[in-house]
Amino acid sequence: MTLVKFNPVKDLLDVEREFNRIFNSMGNRLGVTRKEEYDNTVWMPLTDIAEDNDNYYLKVDLPGIKNGDVKISYIDGNLSISGERVQEKEVKDKKIHRIERSYGKYYRSFNIPKEIKDDKIKAEFKDGQLTITIPKADEVKPKEIDIKVS
Repeated sequence: MTLVKFNPVKDLLDVEREFNRIFNSMGNRLGVTRKEEYDNTVWMPLTDIAEDNDNYYLKVDLPGIKNGDVKISYIDGNLSISGERVQEKEVKDKKIHRIERSYGKYYRSFNIPKEIKDDKIKAEFKDGQLTITIPKADEVKPKEIDIKVS
């Protein structure tokens, strides 16, 4: 009897892919194009999203990925991150007991508010973590107003 490890993340990704396939097919009928990169993805990197008064921040875990193997693009409010993690070549004199890391193509896409300074987006890749800083436009930054009490 072969034991198969339950992987709830994979099941959730499969459900998300199926929903996206359904919505994309509806969008295709309405003339909306879909992203083919997403159809072939095997895994999605984990991402933290935060903001302060001046910026939005995305921290994306990409262990084992080289700097040149990450593609980041921003088009009309949509920030996408894609690439591929290649599996290490098998060594003939080793016996593999378990492979838990995901290999293959990855893709993440985020809807970003349009009130940003898109020409000032910065990305830094260090120690397997991609940090993207997206500056907010001046008109959406919170302003402090002094109110005099009489």
